Amino acid sequence: MRILIVVFMFIATVFAQTIDCTQIFEERKLELLKEIEKIDEARQSFEALQGATNALFDKKQAKIDSQTNDLNITMSEIKIQEEDIKKMIEENSMLLETISDIKNNKISETYSKMKDSAAAAIFEEMSVDESAAVIFTLEAKKVSKIMAKMEPEKASKITQRLVLGPPFE
Repeated sequence: MRILIVVFMFIATVFAQTIDCTQIFEERKLELLKEIEKIDEARQSFEALQGATNALFDKKQAKIDSQTNDLNITMSEIKIQEEDIKKMIEENSMLLETISDIKNNKISETYSKMKDSAAAAIFEEMSVDESAAVIFTLEAKKVSKIMAKMEPEKASKITQRLVLGPPFE
């Protein structure tokens, strides 16, 4: 009987410990489930944040792409306008040169037909630069006749300016 009591106590102790282990395992299981829930919530929050960040990034990228496209269009328009302006400048330069040539030819022709003494009197009244600019366009034979009729001091200044060459400003 004693043996039976000892065996019974032993079995009661083993079952009591088994029950305690099961209870501990269940408590631990509940704690782990709570931790899993927290981790799952954190993962869902992270995924939501990641989705929002990606959406924001995509929106910003689309805006940048749109602005880049607009910038490229504007740059191409500017290049076209720049080419048009260069063409206009070339045309204007050619027109200005033509007008200048016509003007110089007309002035040169006028002074070539004048009497030497009359031309000399006019050149003496003009500034040295203006006189040199007109005289530069005349033939050498005509220049020598006009200079001979001018005051030596004025003719000397005009000659010095002619030596420097154009532009006469």
